[in-house]
Amino acid sequence: MAADSLRGRRRKGRTTRESLWGRRLWEYLLLMSGSLIIALSFNLFLSPNQVASGGVTGISIIVNALTGIEPALTQWALNIPLFIVGAWLLGGQFGVKTAIGSLILPLMILLTRGVPALTDNILLASIYGGMLVGLGLGLVFRGRGSTGGLDLAAQIIHRYTGIALGLCVAMLDGAVIVTAGFVLSPEKALYALIGLFVTSKTINVVQIGFSFSKVAFIISREPEPIREAILFELDRGLTKLQAIGGYTGEERTVLMVVVGQTEVSRLKELVRRIDPKAFVILSDTNEVLGEGFNKSGSGLTP
Repeated sequence: MAADSLRGRRRKGRTTRESLWGRRLWEYLLLMSGSLIIALSFNLFLSPNQVASGGVTGISIIVNALTGIEPALTQWALNIPLFIVGAWLLGGQFGVKTAIGSLILPLMILLTRGVPALTDNILLASIYGGMLVGLGLGLVFRGRGSTGGLDLAAQIIHRYTGIALGLCVAMLDGAVIVTAGFVLSPEKALYALIGLFVTSKTINVVQIGFSFSKVAFIISREPEPIREAILFELDRGLTKLQAIGGYTGEERTVLMVVVGQTEVSRLKELVRRIDPKAFVILSDTNEVLGEGFNKSGSGLTP
């Protein structure tokens, strides 16, 4: 019995280690593939059209326009000191993946610099370049990694000034875009803003997906029949919340249920059938994790 228990613990430990290594390998693959996509976006769209939409990559475009220095060299010259200073001031919280991201992205930009630009239309370059950068960064973030750069500078400023981190990032990116307006042209700075906006939206899509679920809060004097209908007709789980009416002071039961887009009409129909006077609140929810929903939380399981 003791030997069987020991073998079971060993197998469990080995399985856990294999799962951990598999997850780490997947995260590094996401970091590498995301960096490659960003590098391709840089050389296909952003750099040829001088769209400096923030970050160290934006600075490298400005420096290249002024001096002709290879963008990858500028990025290394900024990323490496920023990582060292960040690790010194903030401790080793950045980890190996941030160090790799700080080095590998400029390398991939250097290796793909010979690819021909896909367009000389600066609007198209801003939109599609921003989309690809957002896709690449979204993959890097899903791999719990970072490409370093001005994000590290923002964390340092946040740590020592107390300014909100998001505001620090916006200030630094804004400074790059304003500089591009003076060095390149005001028009290119405006296009850079478009690229930055598209990037932020694309990151959100990669992180949470396209699918939206709905969360419904149902306040009714007939909570039990509605509960049964949701459980057995709609085949969805739900949560009962106890609330107190703000005007009457009476205790009420609030039913909370999460459904897919295709189930919203059925939910409203069965609530209306049971209690036409029920008060129903429906709102979007981007990510749902748990039984009945897929692992990414982006939608219902088939």
